[in-house]
Amino acid sequence: MRKQLRTGLMLLVAVVLATVTGWTGTVDASSSRTSSSQEQLIVVNKKTNKLAFFEKGKLVKEYTVATGLTPDLTPEGKFKIVNKIKNRPYYKEGIKGGDPTNPLGDRWIGLDVNGTKGTTYAIHGNNNERSIGKYVSAGCIRMHNDSVRELFEKVRINAYAVVTTSSLSFEEIARNNGYDVGPEKYEGKVIINGTEQKLNAPMIMSEQRIFVPMRDLFQLLGATVQWDNATKTVTAYSSGLVLVHKPLTSTATVNGSSVTINASQMVDGSVMLPLRDISTLSQFDVHWDSKTNSVILTGKATASSK
Repeated sequence: MRKQLRTGLMLLVAVVLATVTGWTGTVDASSSRTSSSQEQLIVVNKKTNKLAFFEKGKLVKEYTVATGLTPDLTPEGKFKIVNKIKNRPYYKEGIKGGDPTNPLGDRWIGLDVNGTKGTTYAIHGNNNERSIGKYVSAGCIRMHNDSVRELFEKVRINAYAVVTTSSLSFEEIARNNGYDVGPEKYEGKVIINGTEQKLNAPMIMSEQRIFVPMRDLFQLLGATVQWDNATKTVTAYSSGLVLVHKPLTSTATVNGSSVTINASQMVDGSVMLPLRDISTLSQFDVHWDSKTNSVILTGKATASSK
């Protein structure tokens, strides 16, 4: 009797859950799929026979690969990783999985290319290490066995692999395929009152805007820069200037007056200010020379000699 009551109660709870929340008794893996597809990306560039593995917006590692004997053999596109198999047999010639003569090596990362569901095209190992880096395969992407084992442990099912032939950098290819890569360093000069100065932290390019490290720049402009942990604000002050700003916001206070700016960013602990707002924030005239990639600042203050 107690068992029947317990069973009835469990059924009642299930019905209530299904009615109120739409729960059906199955676990929805869509959240993990979304996480994998957004956090990780593989890029294979057939032009260089290199593979890049991205995770959480960063290029983690590059590997050398082998691709198709002719350009058409290795399909190009954006393909989902749908299976991961250890010691997959080479069915075509009846070679067992794990056999040293198996041309697939001992790791298979299957790609869903044109509905093949990971059965035909893959990133896998090899039985001839000297072939890696060359155009030799029947269509798959071969890796050194140590390399594919390492990648196998890192990459998750439902992440994507982009296969292309391109002169672009891996980061550019990733961005062009909707992957959110962290800000890239921007190589440029900083000239203050006619003298080229060196920033300790690099400028960055993000969202098609140039950002400069606040502490480095304002110290070069002769200001003292301090962080207030209580208010989570950074202050730069010098003769005639008091600038207060809370990182990641789009406002600042300059000599007591509130100004609107493009939101700052935080990169490796450094506050990065948008270049286009530096004139408003520093009271220096700012000019961008696109021919020399130079930020030119001119003002009454004397730049630091450091």
